[in-house]
Amino acid sequence: MSDTRAQHEPMTALYPELAGKVAVVTGAARGMGARFTAALAARGVHVVGADIDEAGMLATARELAAELAGADKAGEIAGTRIDVTRPADHETVAQLALERFGRLDFWVNNAGIFPYATVGEITPEQISATLAVNVEGVLYGAQTAARHMEPGSAIVNMSSVSAVRIRRGRGAYCTSKAAVAHLTESLAVELGDRGIRVNAIAPGYIDTEMTRWVKEDPAALQHALDVVPLHRLGSPEEVVGPLLFLLSDSARYITGHSIAVDGGSRHV
Repeated sequence: MSDTRAQHEPMTALYPELAGKVAVVTGAARGMGARFTAALAARGVHVVGADIDEAGMLATARELAAELAGADKAGEIAGTRIDVTRPADHETVAQLALERFGRLDFWVNNAGIFPYATVGEITPEQISATLAVNVEGVLYGAQTAARHMEPGSAIVNMSSVSAVRIRRGRGAYCTSKAAVAHLTESLAVELGDRGIRVNAIAPGYIDTEMTRWVKEDPAALQHALDVVPLHRLGSPEEVVGPLLFLLSDSARYITGHSIAVDGGSRHV
C-alpha cells in the first residue's frame, strides 16, 4: 500500500464511548461534513446532517445509510435543511435531533463559505455573507446546542490555519476564521460553567472540493507543497481523526483550543 493511499484510509481509532450519542453536523451534504457524518455513524453515533442544500443532504444521508447498512451497531443518519444564518433553523434542527433520538451530545459547526476577492475588491455583500455564514452560523449553532446539552457534551467549530496566516485574495475568509478561533475561546470559557467543552479544528491544505483550485493551478500546488513541512496535501480522513478525538472522553479536559491539522504549515 502506498503512503498516499494510507493517508485516505479510515481512522482505526474506535472510541466506543461515542456509541449511542447524538450529533448534529452542519454543512454535511458533501466534503468534510459528509466525512464527519459517516465517521460518527460508523461508531454508533446517531447523526442529524444539516445543509442549505436539502436535496443534496437527503441524498447524502441515504447514501451513507446504505454504505453502513451492513455495519455492526452503526448509528442512524437523518438529513434536513438549515440556513446557518438563521437562528430559528438551528433550533429546528436541534428539535429534530431531540424528537428522533431523545438527546443532543455533540454539535459540529462545519458549514462555511470560501469567497475570493482581493482586499480592494471585497464588497459589502461579500464580507456580510462571509461573516454571516462563517461566524454568526457558529455562534447560533453553539447557542442552540448549549440550550439542549447536558454536562459532558461537546461542540466543535471549524476554524482554519487562515485564522493565523494570510492568503492573498481571501481577506474576508481569513477574517471570518480568525473570529471563529476567538469565538471558540469565548464559548469555552462561558459554557465551561455548564460542563460543555468547545474546541475548534483548523485545517490547512486538505484535499477537498474547497481546495480543488490548488490542485488545478500548478503554481499554487507547488507553493502549497513548499510551505507544508510534510510536503503534501492532507486527506479528509486526517481531519476526521481530530474531530473524533475532540468529541471523545480522551479529550474530556480539553476546551478552548484550536487544533491545527495542516502538516505544520503554520510554523513556516
